[in-house]
Amino acid sequence: MENSKLPLRIWLLAMTLVSATKKGFSCLELQRQMGHSRYETVFRLYHKLREAMGKRDSQYKLEDMVEYDEAFVSKATKSSERMKLKKGRGSQKQASVAVMAESSILEDLITGEKDKSCRYFKMVKIDNLKAKTAEKLIKGLIDKKAVVQTDESTTYSNLEDCIDVHVSELSSTKEGKFNLKWVHIAISNLKRDLQKYHNGWDYDKNCVSWFSYLRS
Repeated sequence: MENSKLPLRIWLLAMTLVSATKKGFSCLELQRQMGHSRYETVFRLYHKLREAMGKRDSQYKLEDMVEYDEAFVSKATKSSERMKLKKGRGSQKQASVAVMAESSILEDLITGEKDKSCRYFKMVKIDNLKAKTAEKLIKGLIDKKAVVQTDESTTYSNLEDCIDVHVSELSSTKEGKFNLKWVHIAISNLKRDLQKYHNGWDYDKNCVSWFSYLRS
């Protein structure tokens, strides 16, 4: 809010609206709910709030049991370029995102059924899916004493220097789905949220904002 010409009331209203729902919404929706006439002003305000959220997340490391996976999500491209871009894995239409979830196993004392609860998430836009990239992220964002759960990708085959315990399972198995429950939920929610910006200028602008926030 420093050096901003917007009144404090506008900032507080935006914070309330942004934090009032877990699903989130686009800058256009925020503009409509605030009744503000200029989209660019609301976009910059929304972007600054996301940056502040990202800076807070960077102050702690994930601990105990941590799920780790990577995903491809659609990113902003100009409509005139979309037909020319490569399709499938490695497409310029997609961005790679590393997703981490600090989760704990819960057991029902009566039935013995197990479930998982989640405390914190971290998401970071990455340039590639190389092992060195994953190792650097794990060293920087996850406590060394944590138990890291991944699928059996070769990307995670050499994590001994990064964390004390590494558990890997095929993501298609029952154990794999259980171990990576919350990162898969996070990836699904991320893709669904980005679909709100699927058409037009609002999509392009907000995807840039989203990934600037993820990079924090």
